[in-house]
Amino acid sequence: MKNLKLTYFDFPGGRGEPARLALFLGGIDFEDQRIPSDQWPALKTQMPFHALPVLEVDGKTISQCNTINRYVGRLTDLYPTDPWQAALCDEVMDAIEDIGQQIFSTLFMTDEDEKKRLREALENGPIPVYLNRLQAYLSEHGGEYFADNRLTVADLKVYIWIRHLRSGNLDYISPTLVEQCAPLLVKHFERVNSHARIIAYYQRP
Repeated sequence: MKNLKLTYFDFPGGRGEPARLALFLGGIDFEDQRIPSDQWPALKTQMPFHALPVLEVDGKTISQCNTINRYVGRLTDLYPTDPWQAALCDEVMDAIEDIGQQIFSTLFMTDEDEKKRLREALENGPIPVYLNRLQAYLSEHGGEYFADNRLTVADLKVYIWIRHLRSGNLDYISPTLVEQCAPLLVKHFERVNSHARIIAYYQRP
């Protein structure tokens, strides 16, 4: 058994959460190192690209969230073995990274007027485009999962993003935007959210 340590920020979401979920769903023991935000500046330059998450495997480190998702997906049978299905999985994960980065660029803005302008532009443009496209992909692939007709790391990645959009934590972006634009993604979210292992994960102390 490999010795795994996943390092990410100390909150239940973001780019590191799909890998945490995948490892938990797969029943694979790992060290879940959670970095408080106030400790991050001192640790940042120690990371390969000055970013998180990073995964240590037997003392060797890999970075980039979707690389980590693919690796842990293979360990947990949550990543397709068929090349085409794997590509479908990758496409969805990369799409979430694209739109997620656009939202992330507004997170630490101190000018509230500018933040409001950019967030409203996202709500009226890119976010609905991605929601509609992902909903179409889901429908094209059977309506339940994004690849391989089963739960994969792509589903976990979408699940975490949709949860963030619906959380109400994004000022100037309506928490009902997903319901308005992509009701099939709401059903997908609820399907993943009702998975017994997902429930168990979030019920832990």
